Amino acid sequence: MSRFPAPTDTVTPRQPRGQERVITGNRQTSWAFADAFVAEDEALRWARDRAREAGMRSVSPGTGAALRMLAATVDAKAVAEIGTGTGVSGIHLLHGMRPDGVLTTVDPEPERQQIARQAFRAAGFASNRARFIPGRALEVLPRLADAGYDLVFCDGDRLECLDYLAESLRLLRVGGLVVFEGVFADGRTVDSGPQPVEVSRLRELLRAVRESQELVPSLLPVGDGLLCAVKR
Repeated sequence: MSRFPAPTDTVTPRQPRGQERVITGNRQTSWAFADAFVAEDEALRWARDRAREAGMRSVSPGTGAALRMLAATVDAKAVAEIGTGTGVSGIHLLHGMRPDGVLTTVDPEPERQQIARQAFRAAGFASNRARFIPGRALEVLPRLADAGYDLVFCDGDRLECLDYLAESLRLLRVGGLVVFEGVFADGRTVDSGPQPVEVSRLRELLRAVRESQELVPSLLPVGDGLLCAVKR
């Protein structure tokens, strides 16, 4: 006998218990809960403080947790990062990577990379786990190996995002992930009003990733928007 109800049977939905209804009933509360779901350690908080002091915005805790999970999902041994910042995203990526994995991180500001180096050390990572390359991403990326990376994380100049995509497709192995941070642009990407050129570029990026035959895409509503795609 079938254990599933017949089409005419009435199925009573499961009622949430305790405070579950309150948490899931408010979108802002749910997002805040999700963003704080994975606790950050002292090294990450130190790196965040350095970013604030420098007037920079680092990835949200929820975005960091997603990066950590994505790196673990592809069992990443080689990751390329565009935009070192003060090391917040790099720490999350390193936590998700294999113990012998190496993060190659690119940033035009060597001073930021020195801060990130300290943050990585405070987080317990050996110096050989990260390769710091100062310089503009579009000058550095062409020197990296074809199909040599499991994940490419892009958090650089939004005006160059389409170029980052092209480079990422070359750098990634089949089954690798390309990830773009900040694609919501504080809500401006979906705003119908006039927008700056960088927002137009993000819209072009979203369209290109969604329509690409080489990619399997997903748009995650964490932080300021995390665009992810697997290379076929």
